[in-house]
Amino acid sequence: MTTTVNVKNIAAATGDSEIKDFFSFCGKITDIKVTTEGETKSAEVTFEKETAMKTALLLNNTQLGPNHITVASASGDTEDDGSHFARQGNNNNNDEITQEMKPRSRILAEYLAHGYVVGDAALQRAIELDQKHGISSTFLTKIQEMDKKYQATDRARTTDQTYGISQRAGSFFGGLSSYFEKATNTPTGKKIAQFYLEGSRQVQDIHSEARRLADLKTEEHGSAYKAAGLERVFGKEAEKPKETSAEEKPAAPAAATSSTDAKSG
Repeated sequence: MTTTVNVKNIAAATGDSEIKDFFSFCGKITDIKVTTEGETKSAEVTFEKETAMKTALLLNNTQLGPNHITVASASGDTEDDGSHFARQGNNNNNDEITQEMKPRSRILAEYLAHGYVVGDAALQRAIELDQKHGISSTFLTKIQEMDKKYQATDRARTTDQTYGISQRAGSFFGGLSSYFEKATNTPTGKKIAQFYLEGSRQVQDIHSEARRLADLKTEEHGSAYKAAGLERVFGKEAEKPKETSAEEKPAAPAAATSSTDAKSG
């Protein structure tokens, strides 16, 4: 079992931190080695879990900076039979949603929401893999279990009071309520939940999901539960690098943790 990918044709101007941020969407990185080769760079990116490595393979021929990069498994393996999901476990007793647990279509939607360009072929492949391995429904089940555990839907009626009840419960309430728009109590909530249930969804659905994520990400005011949505449950974003210019590069997400452990994002 390998968890390393080899990445080539990275533009020399692309910073090492940007390379790491880019692949962090796939899952936790344990090691990264970047080598300059003339006018380009290459990188060996090692993930903690095989699932993250398999997700990274979808990024072959995706644009990073000015260049389209190539991404290949260090072992040369190109198959994805889904067995790695069983090996990594479901973390059913852990109130944490990691990048590795998310549907591939969700992860690629995050890339799009952060301004990266992902080709429709990769999006279609992500949909096919999610269908084949039943990941979208597994992911939704995990969210619903957390929603039930923390009674997030009921607390949506008293947002301010909820945040006074418990920081831990409040954090989960925030993410769950924003994502499901008070679960399935509204037409919008039903539509969002359906995104993860439909096996026949099309590439355009991922673009629509990306726009919704981007809207949530850029929302700077409004109710507390919306402001907390993306960060608290569905992939808490890592802190962005300090600004060095007027234009910020896309930031990569880190795994969501319980609020007793969570870092600001």
